Amino acid sequence: MSKKGIQNITKLSRRKVITAGASLGAVALTPKITFANKQNTKNLPPNIPEWTSSLGDGVDAKPYGTPSEHENHVIRRNVEWLTATTESSVNFTPLQNLEGIITPNGLCFERHHGGVSIISPQDYRLMINGLVDREMIFSLDDLKRFPQVNKFYFLECAANGGMEWRGSQLNGCQYTFGMVHNIQYTGVKLSDLLMETGLKDTAKWVLAEGSDSSGMTRSIPIEKILDDCIIAWAMNGEALRPEQGYPVRLVVPGWEGNMWIKWIRRLEFGDKPYMTREETSKYTDLLSNGKARMFTWVMEGKSVITSPCPENPILTQGLHQLRGLAWSGRGKIKRVDVSRDGGKNWKTAQLHKPILSKSLTRFTMPFEWNGEELLLQSRAIDETNYVQPTIQELQKIRGVNSIYHNNSIATWLVRKNGKVDNVRLG
Repeated sequence: MSKKGIQNITKLSRRKVITAGASLGAVALTPKITFANKQNTKNLPPNIPEWTSSLGDGVDAKPYGTPSEHENHVIRRNVEWLTATTESSVNFTPLQNLEGIITPNGLCFERHHGGVSIISPQDYRLMINGLVDREMIFSLDDLKRFPQVNKFYFLECAANGGMEWRGSQLNGCQYTFGMVHNIQYTGVKLSDLLMETGLKDTAKWVLAEGSDSSGMTRSIPIEKILDDCIIAWAMNGEALRPEQGYPVRLVVPGWEGNMWIKWIRRLEFGDKPYMTREETSKYTDLLSNGKARMFTWVMEGKSVITSPCPENPILTQGLHQLRGLAWSGRGKIKRVDVSRDGGKNWKTAQLHKPILSKSLTRFTMPFEWNGEELLLQSRAIDETNYVQPTIQELQKIRGVNSIYHNNSIATWLVRKNGKVDNVRLG
């Protein structure tokens, strides 16, 4: 490329940065280059680094493949005191360490009620019974003979952020937002499968039953089943992981994760909801008057800034890229606004394609930090014009003793030393 061509590209890049950064004030176009504290100066230019002077591993060293040893801090984490036993507990996806919108299979959060079931694919069966024309049993091979679909969806636990109702509890993006992941599911549309069994006119609900030791069951209305539910056997191009329901799970796009029955063994069609434990004593929304409402399935619009955040402090002054994720069980994300002053002023962030329905969406915004305190917030607006609420707006309806469906705006306090804390305003 000619020198003139390089100059033109440089000018264009500077204009793009200036335009994108205008929303958050003046942007330093030439920030200082900084290095980590533990670098080996012998490996830095113009020296020849140590990894250039010797042969590396061959192609057969890691038949499956693993992340770099320098990324071994990027793992799922649990909160030891949260539950009495890990067999009925949860761990959290490290959202603060991820890029794009796809969650690697080994980092998808886990929520179990009776531990992970280990099931042979040869022994697996799915039974469909109740108000159908033909009760049938399908093997895994049977399911794979149907027309295949590949869809990107987020899965979020209804209790994601549940510990934050009364105030800021856990100082981390991973612990406050990490019960969500986003992957590509491969499977068969449940509506296609039901063309084999047929449905009686009186079928209005389905009981989805898992084969884990907890006997997980949930009632799902027939309209949702026929709309977009999937019987899935693969995630991100490979078979489901055992902790994600191997060999087969139910996918219920945009609705709370407890309904995505793992290790699914049976679908029973009936004329009314089955009123199971998980939808009566659990997974209901407590209101401020002490009553609880049932069947609040949809995971409403939500967002989080993943950098800066408590795990990703600001190390140097100058130009930075604010990064985050937004999602909605109602459909596509239409806009994400960002505030530096705790919600007094808002500017629109850039959304990165692909922008998919009921899927995580990446947003970014350049900003300059000069050592001042910031109160960083993000709010998502979806294609139905639903606006992510404040915690005060939610508490007016549900008080402070709720557990589920906390999709309120979070606040990260950036201190003058660059440290970031989870705080509550008001």
